[in-house]
Amino acid sequence: MNERESLDRRLKAARDRQGLDKVPDAKGALPSTWGVGLRAGVEVVSALVVGVGLGLVLDRWLGTWPWLFLVFFVLGAAAGVLNVYRLFTPRSGARKD
Repeated sequence: MNERESLDRRLKAARDRQGLDKVPDAKGALPSTWGVGLRAGVEVVSALVVGVGLGLVLDRWLGTWPWLFLVFFVLGAAAGVLNVYRLFTPRSGARKD
């Protein structure tokens, strides 16, 4: 047994003790369609709400209506779309041994 196999075995044992590795359920490990759709919607809406809220507060404080509102609306929309993109894009760093 080489050093890498020994390390992998010890790491797996430690992860099992801590409960860090998810155990797939009886139907499989795929999330439900409703859950993914709901999460995607929440990601977009929450990013928009934060962007619009921040834009409104800064516009009121600095007296620049509607410019910061528009800028932060666009930034919030971009952040929401980016979050959904990350949700549906598989991670490139995941190892498959």
